[in-house]
Amino acid sequence: MKYPIGIQSFDRIIEDGYVYVDKTDMVYSLAQEGSIYFLSRPRRFGKSLLVSTLKNYFLGRKELFKGLKIDRLEKDWKVYPVFHLDFNGSNFMQKGVLEERLDNYVSEWEACYGLPSESDRLDVGFRFIKVLRAAHEQTGRRAVVLVDEYDKPILDVLDVDKNLEEEHRNILKAFYSVFKGADEHLQFVFLTGVTKFSQVSVFSGFNQPFDISMHGKYETLCGITQEELENTFREPMERMAQVYGCTYEEMRNRLKAQYDGYHFSKNMTDIYNPFSLLNAFATLDISDYWFKSGTPTYLIRLLSHTNENMDEITGRYYAPKEFIDYKADVEQPLPMIYQSGYLTIKNFDRDFDLFLLDYPNKEVKEGFLSMVASKYFDNGDKIYPWVREATIFLRKGELDNFRTGLTSFLASIPYTMRRKENERERERYFHYTFYLIMRLISVYTVYTEKVQSQGRVDCVVETPQYVYIFEFKLDGTADEALRQIEEKGYAREYESDSRKLYRIGAVFSSETGAIGDWKQL
Repeated sequence: MKYPIGIQSFDRIIEDGYVYVDKTDMVYSLAQEGSIYFLSRPRRFGKSLLVSTLKNYFLGRKELFKGLKIDRLEKDWKVYPVFHLDFNGSNFMQKGVLEERLDNYVSEWEACYGLPSESDRLDVGFRFIKVLRAAHEQTGRRAVVLVDEYDKPILDVLDVDKNLEEEHRNILKAFYSVFKGADEHLQFVFLTGVTKFSQVSVFSGFNQPFDISMHGKYETLCGITQEELENTFREPMERMAQVYGCTYEEMRNRLKAQYDGYHFSKNMTDIYNPFSLLNAFATLDISDYWFKSGTPTYLIRLLSHTNENMDEITGRYYAPKEFIDYKADVEQPLPMIYQSGYLTIKNFDRDFDLFLLDYPNKEVKEGFLSMVASKYFDNGDKIYPWVREATIFLRKGELDNFRTGLTSFLASIPYTMRRKENERERERYFHYTFYLIMRLISVYTVYTEKVQSQGRVDCVVETPQYVYIFEFKLDGTADEALRQIEEKGYAREYESDSRKLYRIGAVFSSETGAIGDWKQL
């Protein structure tokens, strides 16, 4: 089986015999049921391949689709003039690059349809309208426009150069207004990107596209479903099971925990990250392929000066307007974190139309929290090895070693980082510190922030042989923490559990920044 890693060309995948997960029935529905669409998905989720598939379909390349779902649906295979704009591959940090890229596209199309270049007299948008009109008149069919990564010219300069950001926004707004002026010459328009900049007027120059990013019918348009995984990739999963010395079912569960967990509609259909999954099959190794391929620089820039901690963002319910439409505001990074793929929908409350957002899977949680924790604690060289060591201690039941390591790690945090001026900030630092630590440890163990009938326990860590109930206090006593565990009945549900149960009361000292008191039962 050949895996199309890094290949975004549909025709190359088909002609060279790479494995292809058939989504062409949804491609047919898109073409038949609408005219202007927008789709947001995280990077490396197959957006470019989708655009390439649409391109070959509208070019009428019937031979490429033989045996696929669309082959039974499409009877006419009409050939349309297709205009494909791809903003990948250019660095838009330099002034003038966007204008040059658009001019090059339009100049090529002018030459293709025998039009004189009027770049010295007309703006690029009006020139494009003339191209679309000519294509319609010469072919007898309306044009198809496909725009891949439409938002890259803005994301490249987001929070770096506000003047260039505004300039790019205005250029794109003017260019996309073509779709309104050339409506009679357009058959189909499809735009993809990571973000939806509806609140900053990129699309305001023409009729709003139909946003299918959370449409139940198209939620699986990009990515791999559980059914597709088991129907198409059973053989490589069996090979991986042999390599790891486990059963097929165990390997399936490991892959699910590592790469599954994305949801893009109220239907809550599980979607796997395709980039990581294909890399895992190609190498027969489970690793963090998507995260290691690079965190977007725009997201790192936004997170560098946001006032919100991740514990104040994750594991909460939101109305759609709070995380779908992006507004360039560094004080509210949630929409960008969600649309970039670091958070996803984990539950839907139909009564109140609210969505629970959290990390999609183990790969994303581990990578993203490691990045955030390294920046937060300002000791990135120590956080990762310590977390792995702490996990081993908990799996072995070595609580004394865990406590020693935790104390040592907390002491390594720079004084300027942990010293807070007022009580509220000290409390906030205390909670966020232990949130990050225990969330990172949870990547390697089974960890839940459990809400029980008597209240919310700070932290429960479950391993195959042990259960740990932690209650953390700021400048209190370990006895107070243990008493709360007892009074709230946090251990009650584990009374019949065969695993050894530990109750731990731990006190964080705001003065020293380390563990001041610790008791375990």
